[in-house]
Amino acid sequence: MSAETTQYNDLLDECEGVMGEIFARCAQNAPNFGSLEECLKNSLKKSARKFISTNPSEAVSTDEIKDFLRQIQANDLFLALACANGNERAWWEFDQQHRAYLERVARHLASTEIDAQEVIDTVYVELYGTRVVDGERVSKFATYSGRGSLRGWLRTVIWHSIVDLHRASHDEVSLDEMTESHGEGYTHSSFVETKLGGEEEMIEKIAKDRYRKATLNSIENAFATLDNHEKLLLLYYHVENLKLREIAKLVETEGSPLRGWFQRKSATREKNPESRIHESTIMRWLEKSYAKVLQLFREELFSTHSLSEDEVEICMELATQDLASPDLYRNLTTT
Repeated sequence: MSAETTQYNDLLDECEGVMGEIFARCAQNAPNFGSLEECLKNSLKKSARKFISTNPSEAVSTDEIKDFLRQIQANDLFLALACANGNERAWWEFDQQHRAYLERVARHLASTEIDAQEVIDTVYVELYGTRVVDGERVSKFATYSGRGSLRGWLRTVIWHSIVDLHRASHDEVSLDEMTESHGEGYTHSSFVETKLGGEEEMIEKIAKDRYRKATLNSIENAFATLDNHEKLLLLYYHVENLKLREIAKLVETEGSPLRGWFQRKSATREKNPESRIHESTIMRWLEKSYAKVLQLFREELFSTHSLSEDEVEICMELATQDLASPDLYRNLTTT
C-alpha cells in the first residue's frame, strides 16, 4: 500500500464519526430504504478521495474533509443508492418527487424529431440498469455522488440521452442511400454471410451447433414455466415492441390481464387505486422475469441435458445471441 493511500485512509478514518452522523440522519428521514450504511459510507469515501486528490499540492486537513462531507446532498444520495439497490419504496419516492420534473425537462430539451416520452423511457432504463457486470446489475444511479443536487444530475442524464438518441437516428442509413453512395455491388456484398476462414472456425461452429438445440429447448421450457403476467410482459415488450410507458398504461386500463395481478401484488395500489404506474415499475417487473427465465434455463441445462458448467456457459452465450431476436418470444402463449 502506497504512502499516499495510507494517508488517505488515515484521514478518512478520522471522518468516520461525521459519516455515521450523515447516515443516521438519512436513515431517520427514510427508514424504509433498507440497509445502506456501508453503501453510503463507501460513496462518501469515494467522493472524499476525489476531493483530496484535487488538492495534491496542499495538505488537506481533517476539518476540511468533514466540511466537504457535510456539504454532500445526503438525502438525494441516499435515495439514489436505494434506487440503485432496487428498493421498491425508494423508487416510489423517486417517482413522486422527480417524475414530473423529468417530463418537464425532457419536453423542454427534446427537439421535434425526438419524442420526449422516448427520452423518459431511455432514462428510466438507464437509471434502473439492464447491464450486468460480475453478477451485479449496474444502475446509472451508481454514478451520482451527491456533490450537486439530484435534479441537476438528472438534467445532465436527460441531455446525454437526447444526444445519444439524436446520434442513433442519424446513424441509420437506408438501403437506397447505401446503394447510391457506394454502388450496388458493394451493398449486396455487405449482406453476404462471411465464409468460415479455417479449420478452427469450422470446429467452433460444429461445437456451437451441437449446443444450439439444447439452448433453444431450455429457453422455450423456461418461458413455458413463467406465470401469465410474466409472459404478457415479455410479449408486450419484445414482440409487440411496446414502450415501457405504453405497458404502464395497459396496466391502468380496466380489463387489462395485468391489472388484476398488479392490484393483488401492490400494497400501494390497494391504498390508492388511482396511483400511476411508472416506467420504473415495469422495468423492475421485466427484470424479475429475466432473472426467473435465467434460473429456469440454467436448471434445465444441468438437470435435463446433463451439461457441465463450461458447456452451460457456451449455451449462455448462444442464448444471449438468440435473445436479440423477437422471433424467440413468439412462442410465448398464455392460458
